[in-house]
Amino acid sequence: MHKIAVTDDSPHLLVVDDDDRIRALLSRFLADHGYRVTTADNASEARARMSGLVFDLIVLDVMMPGESGLELAKSLRQNSAVPILMLTARAEIEDRLAGLQMGVDDYLTKPFDPRELLLRISSILRRVTAPPPPKISEEPESVRFGPYTYILARGDLRKDEEPVRLSEREREILRLLAAVNGETLPREALAETANAANERTIDVQINRLRRKLEIDPSNPVHLQTVRGIGYRLVIER
Repeated sequence: MHKIAVTDDSPHLLVVDDDDRIRALLSRFLADHGYRVTTADNASEARARMSGLVFDLIVLDVMMPGESGLELAKSLRQNSAVPILMLTARAEIEDRLAGLQMGVDDYLTKPFDPRELLLRISSILRRVTAPPPPKISEEPESVRFGPYTYILARGDLRKDEEPVRLSEREREILRLLAAVNGETLPREALAETANAANERTIDVQINRLRRKLEIDPSNPVHLQTVRGIGYRLVIER
């Protein structure tokens, strides 16, 4: 299996389960698929983790000793909108309804295929973090950023007066970013244009483009990441 690199911008998940084996398996599996993962073995430890860290999603077991997952979820919903995916060994409809009524985002019954968990997490994150693409009244003919000028209609990028060679995909990414005139473009909007199965593919393509635009691609000035949303091209007004 090809592992997806974990970066500072990768979504941060909190896995809460009293089963040591399940915590270890999920932590390794999710990390291999590009997520930052922190674990807790009970509700009290989960609260301690959340007191010092901000999480993008919580994977929460229902059946835990002491405070149950449902009780923790109910408490969290009083002052937090963090997405919650519940795991349970019980399939009764009453348990699922109780979780959904208190604001849990999704439910998965044990045993489950980890690939289904991955798809559900991706779907939740896409739903809760994705703003609509910005609406621009008129697409600009060209944009400038640093020493670069990009002409949208021709897909022509120049550094000062020298042309910069781009692949077709790089040209398309740059056109989409330039078309929204400096606004943030959601990652999934870029993924849709390439029919990408995994939005992390876009991160790889962005990094390749940065190597052509940035003096230090690891600290981009022109093509910036907007955490949890997507990317923006910092253009001159």
